[in-house]
Amino acid sequence: MWLDKPRNPNAPLAGLKVVELARVLAGPWAGQILADLGADVIKVESPDGDGTRKWGPPWVEREGPDGEVRREAAYYHATNRGKRSIVADFGDAGNLARVKAMISGADVVLENFKTGSLAKFDLDYASLSASNPRLVYCSITGFGQTGPRAHEAGYDFVIQGMSGFMALTGEPAGQPMKMGISISDLTCGLYGVIGIQAALAMRERTGRGQHVDMALLDCSVGLLASQALHYLTTGTNPPRMGNEHAQVSAYGVFPTRDDPVILAPANDGLFRKLLKVLGRDDLLGEPRFATNEARIANRAELDAMIAAETAKHDRAQLLEQCHEHGIPAGPIHAIDQVFADPQVVARGMQVELGELPGVRSPFTFSEAELALDRPSPMLGEDDPARG
Repeated sequence: MWLDKPRNPNAPLAGLKVVELARVLAGPWAGQILADLGADVIKVESPDGDGTRKWGPPWVEREGPDGEVRREAAYYHATNRGKRSIVADFGDAGNLARVKAMISGADVVLENFKTGSLAKFDLDYASLSASNPRLVYCSITGFGQTGPRAHEAGYDFVIQGMSGFMALTGEPAGQPMKMGISISDLTCGLYGVIGIQAALAMRERTGRGQHVDMALLDCSVGLLASQALHYLTTGTNPPRMGNEHAQVSAYGVFPTRDDPVILAPANDGLFRKLLKVLGRDDLLGEPRFATNEARIANRAELDAMIAAETAKHDRAQLLEQCHEHGIPAGPIHAIDQVFADPQVVARGMQVELGELPGVRSPFTFSEAELALDRPSPMLGEDDPARG
């Protein structure tokens, strides 16, 4: 059984059929990306719906298929665009059979239940792949399918702490800080899409699907990048540095007459250009600042000098001069300024789907289009049982 509602045929994943047994953020985020790329994503929800439908304020009010105005949280709409919604109670034999029938014709199942909890409904990979060997089944959990914590629930805030993110975020003398977005959830959703696409590509060679095991903790540890190598090569923990860069100086946030500015002269040539823009040509031959290594050793003195000079400029004026000289620099935007930025506007990042705004997945193709054809669904609005 499948809901036959074709989407944009020119989208990269047009024709791909996905059943999403996921809620909250990491799983639905992966599902939304697949939907933007053209997949038909059926979101299977409990009778109570995805819990994020109630995570307000802020709220969005829409008229449902029955004419009733429904209030749902903006949070839900941020991560469920382009999907269809049906309601199923796995404890009901008829509902469960309907979900299994749908999966029998699917390419992908995406789920984020606790490890092992779907096996009692025969909705685990081993059970479903027996009748659909081409199925790509992606599980997103806090800690993965193996290991001593495999059966524990995983939450973004906890994972940010465990992964090292928080130890690296915040001012040096302050307490560790989480990021302002659910970075561990979102990253796992992104990696989940990569894993699904890799498994689909492999299926073209082997004819078989497979189980893709994604863990929030794994994905967050995988993002440590140079900070991980700092520890692995020196045996010491990299410090928390606020807005400073551990390997580059001068590089940070500096004051102006009005608003702060980011300056990122990441090599010797760019740094020399910055000195000229700031009118400090007298320092061009100064050994303390001649190389990046020397600038790191004298970071405090250098940052104080740059701050004293940038404070003499208006931000717009300083940014214009930096851009004229090819020096990487930019403002610090509030969210309203982000969506008013001419570059963001030109790239079409904000989309309107019916009465709902959204932010498109950031893919631009030369030979394909995104499938931005419908907003996030109301609970059960695509259920055939509605008639």
